[in-house]
Amino acid sequence: MSAKAYRAEFLGTLILVLFGCGSAVFAGDHITYTGISLAFGLAIVTVAYGFGHLSGAHVNPAVTLGVLVSGRMNPGTAVGYMVAQCLGALAGTAVIYLIATGMGQHAGQFGQNMFAPGTMQAALVFEFVATFIFVLMILGVTSRSGNSMMAGLAIGLTLTAIHLVGIPITGTSVNPARSLGPALFAGGQALQQLWLFIVVPLAGGLVAGLAHRLLLETD
Repeated sequence: MSAKAYRAEFLGTLILVLFGCGSAVFAGDHITYTGISLAFGLAIVTVAYGFGHLSGAHVNPAVTLGVLVSGRMNPGTAVGYMVAQCLGALAGTAVIYLIATGMGQHAGQFGQNMFAPGTMQAALVFEFVATFIFVLMILGVTSRSGNSMMAGLAIGLTLTAIHLVGIPITGTSVNPARSLGPALFAGGQALQQLWLFIVVPLAGGLVAGLAHRLLLETD
């Protein structure tokens, strides 16, 4: 795998975190949940068309795991993608930190994922089901070359819809890298709950990859 693919995953995840989480941090009070959801969706569209030809624009370890399990990539490449994605998320969060402190703000909010006390079940169910649907849709829409021109738009709209439902529940992760960067910068409760936003989306991506390979893959 070319080093360009890993660089694309790094930059793509940086953009996703900067635009998506940044919209929540800097403009959330003005654009509300709808605007934040669109920011995440539009970020994915941007990355898909900008870097999709280099790496497939996974920008999400759960997506990469689903692609691996579906038989479309090898384990070594998948690990490289995941490392690049996590580093990209950290870099994107660092940019948010630098902007916030440069504006004289106290940098304590980074769009981190959390669930309220007593709502762990809701968080588990949402993150698993939403990630399963997201990864399954990605595998489906990218399985035929004829879909290539519209794939990025379809993926972005799906992520927008997921955020519209999930922001009040967990802030919407469906992406371990997207959760990792903000949690490491925010610390506290976000860091304590980070395990859920790593384990559950990865489980959703794994099951989606298996489901696509065993039940939905066309000949």
